[in-house]
Amino acid sequence: MIAFFIDADNLCVSSWVEESLRKLEDGEGRVLVRRAYGSAEKLKGLADVLRTRHIRPFVNLALSKNTTDVALAVDVMDLSYQTPRPTVIAIGSGDADFVPLVLRLRERGFHMVCVSEQGKMAPEAVYAYDHVIFVGQEQAAEVLKSPAAELQKSASPPAKLPAVRTAAKKAAAKKVAAKKAPAAKKVAAKKAKPAAKQNAGDAAGKVTVDQILNAVSSLRAGQPQSLGEVVKLLHDAKLLGKNAASTKLFKKFPFHFELLPPKQPNQIRYIPSS
Repeated sequence: MIAFFIDADNLCVSSWVEESLRKLEDGEGRVLVRRAYGSAEKLKGLADVLRTRHIRPFVNLALSKNTTDVALAVDVMDLSYQTPRPTVIAIGSGDADFVPLVLRLRERGFHMVCVSEQGKMAPEAVYAYDHVIFVGQEQAAEVLKSPAAELQKSASPPAKLPAVRTAAKKAAAKKVAAKKAPAAKKVAAKKAKPAAKQNAGDAAGKVTVDQILNAVSSLRAGQPQSLGEVVKLLHDAKLLGKNAASTKLFKKFPFHFELLPPKQPNQIRYIPSS
């Protein structure tokens, strides 16, 4: 029997949880016990994958100090003494706080597996486990894949025009150019303002995570912030265009920012690297 315990404060992205289960099933076998631990807000962000994958959510008490790790560890130990007991226990977190638990269970003969996003894996915890599975690379590859390259492959080269037709077009173009020269100045003046707006939009596309954090320093704490207030500060810092969609900007950084709730978000949270 395989049991999978998810720390929703660490394995906090739906696609990571989905990938975790898929890799566990491929490498270890059928996962019978599936549990996720975290605050109501964290578990709400994973609602879709919890429902589709039939993972039981365990809401942690809202105390002044985060006690999710302890709640998870208590349930793991409790299950380890039940009959039938699991043969494989997977911890969905790269947090080093779980090392004492892992060592104790490994000494009792359990096969211990860690599932974590690579950036959240504590280096000192790696060798405590029998097996470590990293997730998140699949989504990163999709984000880094260039749409322009795909378009270039599918685009066919333009057909060559006959020489006679080409020469005729050049002659006609010269006559039209002579007549349209004054009008071209007016058109250029009209296009100047839209071009300036387009440049502003291009600049927004080059915004980095560090620039966002410097403009909205409160995000560094890793706590949910009002999306409206964050957007206002980004407007003031010229990092977001007046008519630009803030959600589109944050979705460019799926491993650094989490929109809450996923549908019609009104909050944004920075995901610090462990």
